Amino acid sequence: MKYLEKEAAITGIGVSDVGRPVNRSGLALTVDACLQAIADAGLNPEDIDGLASWPGRSDDHPGMSPVGLMEVKESLGLKLNWFTAGGEAPSQIASVINAAAIVAAGYARHVLCFRTVTEASSQTKNRRASVSGSGGKRVRGDLQFQVPFKAMSASQWIAMFAQRHFHEYGTTKEQLGWVALNARRHAAHNPRAIFQKPLTMDDYLGARNISTPFGLYDCDIPCDGSTAVIVSRKEEARDLRKPVIRIEAIGSSIHGRYSWDQYSDLTSMPAEESAEMLWNRTDLKPADVDVAELYDGFSFLTLAWLEAFGFCAKGESGPFVEGGHRIGLDGELPLNTQGGQLSGGRLHGMGYLHEACTQLWGEGGARQVPGQPQVAAVGVGGGPVSGCMLIVRE
Repeated sequence: MKYLEKEAAITGIGVSDVGRPVNRSGLALTVDACLQAIADAGLNPEDIDGLASWPGRSDDHPGMSPVGLMEVKESLGLKLNWFTAGGEAPSQIASVINAAAIVAAGYARHVLCFRTVTEASSQTKNRRASVSGSGGKRVRGDLQFQVPFKAMSASQWIAMFAQRHFHEYGTTKEQLGWVALNARRHAAHNPRAIFQKPLTMDDYLGARNISTPFGLYDCDIPCDGSTAVIVSRKEEARDLRKPVIRIEAIGSSIHGRYSWDQYSDLTSMPAEESAEMLWNRTDLKPADVDVAELYDGFSFLTLAWLEAFGFCAKGESGPFVEGGHRIGLDGELPLNTQGGQLSGGRLHGMGYLHEACTQLWGEGGARQVPGQPQVAAVGVGGGPVSGCMLIVRE
């Protein structure tokens, strides 16, 4: 069977200034990233006939998604044949997954996908301390059952998974620390990274506790920034400026409960189901992957994704990252080469795809993985929010 995503390609990428804060509006950051991506592909705004984002403009949680589709359409003067944005979707790269299907089906030729956050500005200006009941609004949905028990943050929900993994498989705090140390080591070579100063294991272990076993350096960094990606039909991409990066396979499934705390196996997440779907849609294997960009909103999520993709066996992600040798730029699986969200900044999912393309195009500069990588794995999301992608440079 031939899967439709193989008819889609990523043809351009862009990223705005990233900072804590940047002191520019979300729309200004978005326009910067979008214009970069369009130019990177060798296109003009009039070539863009599709527009997608995740989760769409939301004022419920300040800074999480401050820009809507129509603001971007009007700012860039786009004429659209197709557009979509919505929160109930597989992950933060849902816009790209949707766009791949759309260009393959012929609804659009070139789809502009973007994700924008201004969390740093919202926290400093509006004093937003949490996404739970932001702005004094009534707590709704699942949170109404968690907040009374003071489980207000994903740092607490995901800490349960980490603790269970520690208990079941003997994973240690020091092993978890190598995810953070590796991210900081790579961020030192990324001029956009929020934190570039070297981080030692003593620094990591001595940091203040957030939610056991997570300390300060296990948690990602809210920031301001926007990321944009152009998805084109593959036959159109061959005439554009850059070598084709084909979308080889996607994974977006969830079979178990959509829950942070009621999942059947608290040592894993729906990432396993998404990755299983992905590998069923390609002849490639985990050993074929040259670089992995895996979600580190909290350090344990990266361990979960390593196991989900099959880069190591169940329960063995701690020993796999220990020492940082396997996951360094010259290791067998270079991981989070831009510094991830633990050091690079929380661009909320799309930053990983941007970096994967950067590596496949050989544009990583001092952080470029040697040997001309051809295949990249991207895994995004935590808890029940899960989506992944395999991309290939032709």
